[in-house]
Amino acid sequence: MTKISAAILCIALAIAASSQHAVSQTIERTLKSQGEMREYKLHIPEGLPDNAPLIIVLHGYGSTNAPERFGMDAAADRHGFAVCYPLGVKDRKGKTCWNVGYPFQEDMKMDDIRFLRQLVRHLQKEYGFSKKNVFCTGMSNGGDMCYVLASRCPGLFTALAPVAGFMSVCTLREDKSQAAVPLLEIHGTMDRTTRWEGDLDNEGGWGAYLPVPVAVQYFAAKGKCTRYECDTLAGNTSSINKVARHIYSNGTDGTEVWLYECIGGKHSWSKTGVDTCETIWEFFSKFLQ
Repeated sequence: MTKISAAILCIALAIAASSQHAVSQTIERTLKSQGEMREYKLHIPEGLPDNAPLIIVLHGYGSTNAPERFGMDAAADRHGFAVCYPLGVKDRKGKTCWNVGYPFQEDMKMDDIRFLRQLVRHLQKEYGFSKKNVFCTGMSNGGDMCYVLASRCPGLFTALAPVAGFMSVCTLREDKSQAAVPLLEIHGTMDRTTRWEGDLDNEGGWGAYLPVPVAVQYFAAKGKCTRYECDTLAGNTSSINKVARHIYSNGTDGTEVWLYECIGGKHSWSKTGVDTCETIWEFFSKFLQ
């Protein structure tokens, strides 16, 4: 190899390396929204190239944005995407949360849809993440927020995956969008916090919300999914030995809506009878552009 050829090769390798993140890292940052400094944690796998997919993970009510609560970092390292964990603000009870319109959130002024829009754009600009492959998942209150996002700003995320979340009657009635939204719900049939059968009488105090299958079917209908199939998976825990997988497909622009019915499952991210993180990525990866 000539000296000129070697120099060209070194330059090419340097350019290639500069477009990737050299080491895996999880950083903590803040972003100002509506006059408040909002916290987030960001995990960037080693060697992640520019224009990589981004997943936003929303915590539950009164919880934190600790990555270890979800296990999504390991999936990000395996499959090559970035994952961001924003932190909700505190309500009048002192609980960190997402403002989804619970009755006791009437006095909350924070617009979390606005914040998440700002966060996505900031991350894309600052770190070079994809402008097309942006996804959102969340647990419990974070899952409820996924339904709000799917209804009020369907173009912000390519697909959404609520876990143990619900769609409120209020969100349903205020939904004016006709956009097809790919959506995956993972939910235990014995969940007593977010009831599988819904809570139309607001017995739990979270506001009236739909039965989980009805909410999923609503998005399948919006997506004009014309094919339905159901199969059964072997659960991976002693308490959940069977998971019914409902798949609505052949929708507008390839839209699919999935429901994992975790037989006997309770209110949990990890104890669902399946590998939650892998299942979510399996779904999201179908819509990569």
